[in-house]
Amino acid sequence: MQNSATPTHCPYCALQCGMNLTPAADGTVEVTERADFPVNRGALCGKGRTAPAVLSSRLRLTSPLVRSGDGTLVPASWDEALDRVAAGLARARAGHGPDAVGVFGGGGLTNEKAYALGKFARVVLGTSQIDYNGRFCMSSAAAAGMRAFGLDRGLPFPLEDVPRTGCVILVGSNPAETMPPALRYFSELRANGGTLIVVDPRRTRTAEQADLHLAPRPGTDLALALGLLHLVVAEGRVDEEYVRERTSGWEEARAAAMAHWPEYVERITGVSVPQLREAVRMFCAPEAAMVLTARGPEQQSKGTDTVGAWINLCLATGRAGRPLSGYGCLTGQGNGQGGREHGQKADQLPGYRKLTDPVARRHVAEVWGVDPDSLPGPGRSAYELLDALGTDIRALLLMGSNPVVSAPRAAHVEERIRSLDFLAVCDVVLSETAALADVVLPVTQWAEETGTTTSLEGRVLLRRRAVTPPEGVRSDLQVLHGLAARLGADRGLEKGFPTDPEAVFEELRRASAGGLADYSGITYRRLAEENGVFWPCPAPAGADGEAPGAAAGGETGPVHPGTPRLFLDRFATEDGRARFAPVAHRAAAEEPDEEYPLLLTTGRVVAQYQSGAQTRRVAELNAAAPGPFVELHPRLAARLGAAEGDPVAVVSRRGRAVAPARITGAIRPDTVFMPFHWPGEGRANTLTNPALDPTSRMPEFKVCAVRVEAVEP
Repeated sequence: MQNSATPTHCPYCALQCGMNLTPAADGTVEVTERADFPVNRGALCGKGRTAPAVLSSRLRLTSPLVRSGDGTLVPASWDEALDRVAAGLARARAGHGPDAVGVFGGGGLTNEKAYALGKFARVVLGTSQIDYNGRFCMSSAAAAGMRAFGLDRGLPFPLEDVPRTGCVILVGSNPAETMPPALRYFSELRANGGTLIVVDPRRTRTAEQADLHLAPRPGTDLALALGLLHLVVAEGRVDEEYVRERTSGWEEARAAAMAHWPEYVERITGVSVPQLREAVRMFCAPEAAMVLTARGPEQQSKGTDTVGAWINLCLATGRAGRPLSGYGCLTGQGNGQGGREHGQKADQLPGYRKLTDPVARRHVAEVWGVDPDSLPGPGRSAYELLDALGTDIRALLLMGSNPVVSAPRAAHVEERIRSLDFLAVCDVVLSETAALADVVLPVTQWAEETGTTTSLEGRVLLRRRAVTPPEGVRSDLQVLHGLAARLGADRGLEKGFPTDPEAVFEELRRASAGGLADYSGITYRRLAEENGVFWPCPAPAGADGEAPGAAAGGETGPVHPGTPRLFLDRFATEDGRARFAPVAHRAAAEEPDEEYPLLLTTGRVVAQYQSGAQTRRVAELNAAAPGPFVELHPRLAARLGAAEGDPVAVVSRRGRAVAPARITGAIRPDTVFMPFHWPGEGRANTLTNPALDPTSRMPEFKVCAVRVEAVEP
């Protein structure tokens, strides 16, 4: 075990905060401040400070597990476990065809793992059925960004620009709980004389710091954005020169917005006309401004159009592709950005290439050494893949995800998982999903392996190995290498599925070269020396043909500096212009009625992360957030006769969840809130609606119709 401090990054959210790790003699690992990393400047939240706790062999898996004859999971050797996985996948493929095998990845996997997993699915298994839980993160923002700008990167500018702009509209985001070190950027914005507008149906800890809090009815963010754009037009605040020179599609978008007059929008959203006018005044007054969205507007069955409407507001006021201005998305998962750029998404190849593009297929196939025609086409999106388990898809390989807790309509998803002929799970801990598997493979964690991630800024980072993993644990790359050998991928195996992450990254560079997400000019050496590099970063001009950019130290032309700020000269569309989206408000997939008169929205709390598979194993975090709860307005609680802490049942058309009441005036009277980190009877995703956005295939996590009932003690 090493005994000196290793500079690395937190395993949790997309800030990827810098930290130093130092192993101690007693086997624990100390986290210390790493002030040189510019994003968090040494600050860490409770999750980051306690992240090494899960490295303990007492809390995690250290041996493969296989399902025994009596139905229990028992320890096994790696050879036996890998043999069983290969046999289970091969059996399904032989009996039902390649698409009977599914692969489900995660937004926490490193770029190297995401790349190797996508390649394994398409080259070794020959299946089109691969997607990942990042589909549930920012796919709507990605689709809207591609439509408007021709390129999807969470933030088109670094976070350091936020305090220097004039106004930020923060839509459906609560960084005070989801990424606390980022909150300082908004505090600094206000200290510098800028203003913060927060759009959220709850008065969150973030909303409490806002200059203006807009609390729309869940599911009406699209109408709100259109109402603001209507006022921009009506009040003569459109940047006509910018619209004429840098955009297209304005007349259609303008006409759509003008159908959403302020009083109409007030009736839909519950946000008053004076508040609408004040928001427009605050946003348009300074020279520069930004709109930042998160899961609130995105996790809707109209999420792509909703984000498109907020982008329209930026474009109409000339607030995109200019210094200190623009639209951005606050990515959630640690590698939610890079995870979808390099091949584990159903419709994409490495470099953010389209799987349906013949040129893209030829390029990647050449890197992989296969016939382009052998690559399968696009497969099902995440929820659709999970919904097909046990019917069209008979076997599943799952890495880095816990859909039994995190997927919408979770009881149904759990039922589909149980119906599989074969399930193999690679994980650090025995998650609720892993507990259902036929084979569980214990894999290394963030601090036990080297690899790259891509933060919400589009900054590619190097996470370094700081400690030695326990005996009996292998990396995901070793798992894929072993499975590829067992499934007959013998030709060029070591080159095709190397176990060294830097070797995988070198191949990823070649595969991404020339794509929208071009990493070809990035090397491990540069990442270490420069504290990360922003993509796109093409290879140096004149680099030799073996590997774009050559290897570290082998550049033959000027090194590309990376691209911290996008679109300053032109957008990534064919004509260089940003495209307006002509969108109109429409209702949520499920609106309240007599039987289900309330709206449920879901989210996170500061002490837990995603499905909680890791954070629920940390004593300090559990003490701060021990279990689920239902947030109720006092008027609703009074109607139910519920006091603080009383158990209440939330019921939707998909199921029932029970948790203690938390009574607060910080939520709308027509809305209840539940965090989604817990399994069991308090599982919020038992209730959520899998209605999908037609473009992004994002489920409607953020709004569904429910009723609340008192529960007899």
